[in-house]
Amino acid sequence: MNIKKTLKKLLNRPEWSHKGDFGKLLIIGGSRWYTGSPALAALAALRSGCDWATIACPEKISQTIASFSPDIITYPLPGNFLKPSHLKTLLTLSQKHDAVLIGGGMGTQKETQKLVKEFLIKTEKPCVIDADALKVQGTGFKPNFLLTPHAYEFFLLTGKRPATSLEERKALVKNQAKSLGCAILLKGSKDVISNGIDVLVNKTGNPFLTKAGTGDTLAGICASLLSQGFSVLESGFLASYINGKAGELASKEFGPGILASDLIKKIPLVIQS
Repeated sequence: MNIKKTLKKLLNRPEWSHKGDFGKLLIIGGSRWYTGSPALAALAALRSGCDWATIACPEKISQTIASFSPDIITYPLPGNFLKPSHLKTLLTLSQKHDAVLIGGGMGTQKETQKLVKEFLIKTEKPCVIDADALKVQGTGFKPNFLLTPHAYEFFLLTGKRPATSLEERKALVKNQAKSLGCAILLKGSKDVISNGIDVLVNKTGNPFLTKAGTGDTLAGICASLLSQGFSVLESGFLASYINGKAGELASKEFGPGILASDLIKKIPLVIQS
């Protein structure tokens, strides 16, 4: 994939464009224990080009999440965590959006896991499935789903432990993507992305990106690109490149003190480079 050529798609917009023409993203996540994850994903999504991001989250934390930035829209749902009683609302809400990101900070309560499973079965929207949503057993995946596991989450999903050999990881991710019927972005020193047919490898990034929150920014960029009409393979690879490159720029300034919020500020520089 030609990175420069693909990035230009994010920059070329018709003069008479309107709000919403370039992606409306729904983020489902958060719990009373975790508020930062969906907020970081939303801000990264907005910085990578989508027109708006709505976070559907428990009402107890909606004001906290909204306080991170006036650019974030929250949709409060009753209770301290997400549960099956929210399913109908979330499905209706998703119809007003172009893509969905689900998982960040939502926790692994049985009721939450049941909601995730039922939502993914019923939705037809392009989805990025991240973090706690990857821990739901028996979930049926679809070709327009992109999974973003690290090595342990990949093991929980597939029962396979990724090797450090790049060639072995490429073969494993391709086979498992084909078996699950979706796309996979396996995070690591070098990210491997496959839709079960093609395999791409991204080499941007550095060891400073072990910092908490950089996986949330990656998921947010992936979902932003999906909402703008990129394929799951394009979204995974391009997001991996952008997230890694933005992290490189931020780490030059902050070194081991880098924060995920520092990375977000560098996303536009990468896109315009």
